[in-house]
Amino acid sequence: MKLDRNSMVLYAITDRTWLGGKKLSETVEEAILGGATFVQLREKNVSFNEFVQLAKEVKAVTDRYNVPFVINDNVEVAIRIDADGVHIGQKDGSVKEARDILGKDKIIGVSAKNTHDAVSAQLEGADYIGAGSVFSTSTKLDAENINLEILKEITASVSIPVVAIGGINKNNVLNLSECGIDGICAISAIFGQEDVREAASELFKLSKQTVGGY
Repeated sequence: MKLDRNSMVLYAITDRTWLGGKKLSETVEEAILGGATFVQLREKNVSFNEFVQLAKEVKAVTDRYNVPFVINDNVEVAIRIDADGVHIGQKDGSVKEARDILGKDKIIGVSAKNTHDAVSAQLEGADYIGAGSVFSTSTKLDAENINLEILKEITASVSIPVVAIGGINKNNVLNLSECGIDGICAISAIFGQEDVREAASELFKLSKQTVGGY
């Protein structure tokens, strides 16, 4: 799947700890129906086979709605289920390694917290940047926050799409206006809400105001 900037407006990252027993694939569908335009499957503490099974179930949903679907970190899972690509952190391997394995047509996103990381990722062939953490987050306690001036520098330094990540919710998303981002990433602000579809719908509308031109 070719990456379109418009697909970056509301980038939903899964976290089953918020679901209270609800089926992940069904919750992802609710998020998409609400407005999620991109989905990343993030699983840190499961076996390879369980990761693959979850990925298959979620991919069936994202395929149905033609929404880009990437796997966090695990290139092997992405290959096994033919995901649209992967998202990798600075310590999770190189873009070149992922590209050599996945091929030229898959999406590769990279985390960046400064312009050096962002520019390097673009030069290596990344398709988009996840910049942050822009606000404090309970999802990733070791994340180092970046200020909004750094976020502006990152968006100005690369030509590929940039999505902001980290602690973003309906109460602070508009603070990211005029930072040049193409979208926002949300975890608990979607999957931690009682009504996932409504939460995604509200965030989608706010994100459109933040990025503009959608």
